[in-house]
Order: sequence, then structure tokens, then C-alpha cells
Amino acid sequence: MSDDESERDPHEFSEGQGLDEDYEEFTLDPEELNADPSQVDPVDTRVIADLLDERNIPKDRVDVESLMEVGLSYMGINRFEEATETFERAAQFADDDSLEQQEAWVNKGVAHAQLEEWDEAIGAYQEALRIDDDSEHAASAETNLAYALHESGRTEQALEHAERAVEIDPRFPQAWYNRGFFLVERGLLEDAVTAFDNAIRLGMRNAEVLEEKARALDELGREDEAEQAAERAEEIREEAEQRMVEEHAEGGAGATGAMGGGGPRGSGGEPGGLGGRDGDDDLDLGGL
Repeated sequence: MSDDESERDPHEFSEGQGLDEDYEEFTLDPEELNADPSQVDPVDTRVIADLLDERNIPKDRVDVESLMEVGLSYMGINRFEEATETFERAAQFADDDSLEQQEAWVNKGVAHAQLEEWDEAIGAYQEALRIDDDSEHAASAETNLAYALHESGRTEQALEHAERAVEIDPRFPQAWYNRGFFLVERGLLEDAVTAFDNAIRLGMRNAEVLEEKARALDELGREDEAEQAAERAEEIREEAEQRMVEEHAEGGAGATGAMGGGGPRGSGGEPGGLGGRDGDDDLDLGGL
């Protein structure tokens, strides 16, 4: 571990969950990484986050794609601090200003948001957008940035980035959902309903989007439509709960989709990156 890394402040919401400072099972050799797999966490044997040092290991010897996969594995088992460190390493060893580096920054932001480390998440998304504000990852970065700004109390800026996400990728349902949510807060209810309808049309058919649509319709005085949307939202929640019960009875892990209330959301979660296009639950930052 480098001197700079050893002096980093601990994560605010997960102090003590990171990799140990002295991890005896690892030794660093310029030619080879040696560890006894029977003595080390299988994920840790792959991550090498504390071992990679740019002074000793050239970029062309680091498999950035594998590092990203390890970060996603950490996200999948809710080890978000390790995920932030892994994605940071991936960004460090990716080619400068490449799409791969941009994806690593977006993923790092998602992991920070799971820890409610909003300033760090915002910084990661901004760095991703600095690399390219119109790439295949830009809409995810803008959507996640909008969510993080909202959570940190910067609601005016949040709507701007939600609008930008829709401009970049008008087929991104998560972006339309967030735009609708922020428009409701501004009292622009007709536009909000249209945004929610676009999110639903593009595949985001969960309880939250229907509940937000019902709220906007109710404030518009369209009670019958609001009631229909709210009833459908409740049906979806009951169906999800029933699936969880059945999967638990069968010995499965159960559904992992968010069952909480509404609010803006972040994007993420499909294999290969957190900046996905899945219309249902993702690594949802906002509902994630």
C-alpha cells in the first residue's frame, strides 16, 4: 500500500470495513502475485486493491476489465467500501480519458452513493463527465449525479442534470423517472406525468414510478387516473412480496428489489457496469 493510501481518511459510513492494513497472506512480486487460496477470501485473491502500485506495476500488466468485475462482485455482496477502492484502482490503471476509465468512475460513484458518501459520489460522476459528456456512459453519470445532488440538498442542480441525461439518451427510463420526480417538486405536473409515462413505456414498470405518477395526477385533480395508478402500484408490491415468500420457501435468496417509498433514483447494475439501462430495479442509488 502506498504512503498516500495509508493516510487516507476512513470512509464516513463504513469505518473499519476495508481491507486490513497489513494483509499477511499477500506478497508483492513484480513478476507474480503469490497467495494461498485456502487462506484468503476468494474475492480478495482477485481484487489486489491494496497491492497494485503504479510505481511497481505498469498499466499494461493490469487487467482493468477483471478489476471492474471484482468491483461488481463486491457490490453484489454489499461490500461497498472495497468496491470503491477497486473501481478507483480500475480508473487509475485504465487508459487516460478512455471509456473504460469513465465507466470505472461511474461505478465508483455508485459504490460511494451506497455508502451515502454524497460528496465522493458527486466527485466521481463529475470526473466521469469530464472525460466525455456525450458517451454511452454519460447518461448514467448524469442520472446518478442528479440523484446524488438531490440527496445532498442541491435540488436546483439536480433537475439540470436529470434534463441533461434525457437529452443524451432519450431511451433511458431511469432518467425520465428522475426528471418526472424533480418536475413534481417544481409543480410542473403535466410535464411530470409525461416523463413518468415515458419511463413506463421504456420498461420501468415498478411500484415507485406508478406511485409518483399517481401523486402528480392527484395534484392535477385527475383523481380517477391517480387511483388507477395507485392501485396498480399496490398490486405490483403485493406480487413482489409474494415472490419473496415463495423464493424464501424454496430456499432461495429472495428478491432484492427496493420495497421502500418513492424518490429519485440512481442507475446501475447490469453485468459489465453499473451504468446500465435496466428499466426495473438496478443498483439503484436512489432506490437502489
